[in-house]
Amino acid sequence: MNASAPSSTPQTATGPRPIEIALLASVFVVAACGLIYELAAGALASYVLGDSVLQFSTIIGTYLFAMGVGSWLSRYFERQLPAHFLRIELLVALVGGALPATLFLANAYVPGSFRLLLYGMVFLVGTLVGLEIPLVMRILKRNVVLKDLVSKVLTFDYLGALAVSLAFPLLLVPQLGLIRTGLLFGLMNAAVAVWALWLFRQELHRLGEHIAACALVVGLLAAGMVGADQITTLAEDRFYQDRIVFSTTSPYQRIVVTQGLAGHRLYLNGNLQFAQRDEYRYHEALVHPAMAAHGGPRKVAVLGGGDGMAVREVLKYPTVESVTLVELDPAMTAQFRDNPRLARLNGDALRDARVHIVNADAFGWLQQGTDTFDVIVVDFPDPTNFAIGKLYTNSFYALLDQRLAASGYAVVQTTSPLVARASFWTVAHTIESVGLRTTPYHAHVPSFGEWGFIIASRRPWRLPEALPDGLKFLTLGTLPLLLDFPLDMARVPTEVNRLSNQALVHTFEREWGKH
Repeated sequence: MNASAPSSTPQTATGPRPIEIALLASVFVVAACGLIYELAAGALASYVLGDSVLQFSTIIGTYLFAMGVGSWLSRYFERQLPAHFLRIELLVALVGGALPATLFLANAYVPGSFRLLLYGMVFLVGTLVGLEIPLVMRILKRNVVLKDLVSKVLTFDYLGALAVSLAFPLLLVPQLGLIRTGLLFGLMNAAVAVWALWLFRQELHRLGEHIAACALVVGLLAAGMVGADQITTLAEDRFYQDRIVFSTTSPYQRIVVTQGLAGHRLYLNGNLQFAQRDEYRYHEALVHPAMAAHGGPRKVAVLGGGDGMAVREVLKYPTVESVTLVELDPAMTAQFRDNPRLARLNGDALRDARVHIVNADAFGWLQQGTDTFDVIVVDFPDPTNFAIGKLYTNSFYALLDQRLAASGYAVVQTTSPLVARASFWTVAHTIESVGLRTTPYHAHVPSFGEWGFIIASRRPWRLPEALPDGLKFLTLGTLPLLLDFPLDMARVPTEVNRLSNQALVHTFEREWGKH
């Protein structure tokens, strides 16, 4: 039968025919799969390239443009529409399903090709998805009157997108990971192709070839599902070099802990957060200048720092009665509290009775609470994207000021004043813009280089008279040296980082992009 010729009069008063139901269900699956590939590409781009807003914007733009190209190309498909639809489904299944695994491996083995491959695959998948819907509509036109056709197709298309947009961050990524999620939806695309093969078996020429193609694609994707852990291990072992002892994907980030000659290392989205051999330098410098200068801190808050290292240092003060740890990602606090290997790194600090863990966004937590604290330790990741950048704005520091006791100190980790000089002083300027005094200082941490911190307070900061016993890095004699900024790290003019401009994210990206 010629696919371009109608096989029956469009349906009017009678109920939906099985073929219509099957094709509308296919539209639901097609929409869900297409959005999954788009979300997976955006997530991977954010992990590898940073700046999630930029990456998702460019991925979505490329994908939608490619869909437009595919829709335009659909005009050239005139005959054997079911056969074309089946082939396109198989291609989408193969390319889209393999997208996360391919990009993971590319980042590990040929990192220079990642960006080109990312946008190439997104464009290809978008073009194929753009071809799918027009072909389905033209096939459905045989059985559905025109006035119902568009509304039905778009309804199922949007429903599929809604289902996946909710499931992707809440269920799929946390439970399956990106690689298995991509392969699972690739199999769903392939299932649509197999269903089309059955529905239109009477119309398809060379039926045996179509059956073989379906079997091949399903087999490849199923093999990928079975070997997903091996693919992830292969990519990450190459990328991280050291042996991976723990890894998980949360709705917020990819968490990887490795072990090598230098001990354990923690990576979030591929970015090093600490190395066991010298993390004490970072955490002692972060915590003790503020804690020791206070004199007798009782209530302490730690914002970020879900690994518990900063909490470990805070608990060295006998005057401390309570520590509130505010960490967005519950996977971080759960693993560094309950995993024996990881809990040893922080000395089981997160199991201490004085520690109260709050899994919440620190910005919202500051807004909603009224308690004040003697010391607030701010240990966020660097401002690589706007979601983190808001935690370095004058709006955030104004909230921080409200939760700081009159005689209290806050301390903020503030990237490298040597590599990212303007970024460092932007943070100082932004803190000062809300009326707080600043005391900038820096310390050398071999795994990171020269690293900066800023104490914020209403009263002047003074050198402490004593430090806790057992420190490996700081002494009363060397503490003043941290306050000295040589010419290549000296203050430079900067603008205030505001929610409305997020200037720091752009400055940070520009400075670190040079290295």
